[in-house]
Amino acid sequence: MKIDIIGDIHGCYDEFVRLTKKLKYTWESGIPIHPQGRKLAFIGDLTDRGPNSLQVVEIVYTLVCEKKNAIYVPGNHCNKLYRYFLGNKVQITHGLETTVAEWQALDSSKQNQIKQKFIELYEQAPLYQLVDDGNLILAHAGIKESLIGKYNSKVKTFVLYGDITGETDESGRPVRRDWASHYTGKAWIVYGHTPVKEVRKINRTYNIDTGAVFGNKLSSLRYPEMEIVDVESSMPYIEDRFRPFE
Repeated sequence: MKIDIIGDIHGCYDEFVRLTKKLKYTWESGIPIHPQGRKLAFIGDLTDRGPNSLQVVEIVYTLVCEKKNAIYVPGNHCNKLYRYFLGNKVQITHGLETTVAEWQALDSSKQNQIKQKFIELYEQAPLYQLVDDGNLILAHAGIKESLIGKYNSKVKTFVLYGDITGETDESGRPVRRDWASHYTGKAWIVYGHTPVKEVRKINRTYNIDTGAVFGNKLSSLRYPEMEIVDVESSMPYIEDRFRPFE
């Protein structure tokens, strides 16, 4: 299986299009199709903060739910939008406000169409995906080796939010343990969630969230070649959004 795994898009639709074209996908049919049959994979956080979240949702819905030729696992922002669309009480903050504003600007029939598409996309997605006979695992914030094969609430919290301690740092963001530095498994784990300036490879893990929505770049990992392909972001650069690692 040959797939191209794309990091957190966060509504950066233009960067998404440029990246897929750089990966040699064509858009003649209105969606990205690779002439050699490669597939796209999305590791969550399709929406929020960026300018075109709903366009990203529609393309990913078409690829995953209609064409059945792409892979998607949800991120924490996906989870929050899902709960919003269900009518649950959620805080419209931390980027959700941009997606909600886009959605509220639509007429009611289009609103309902988008809502139903996203709910279907989210509900059909597993918490994480085992690909290529388990040699590759896709999880939004990663997954510890001891949790692989499990699907309980503890796993859900981990794959959506990372290895959180329950504490917050001086900026109010959750403190997360660096689970990847302790990973010793044989499967490759590809994830995002925590923005880094360059794709971070440690042990058999890749963090491919390079902060497109914070002005850095949108990155992808070609599998099984393990080649990084990226494009520069057009968004304003925000230095303090990137996590430094030792």
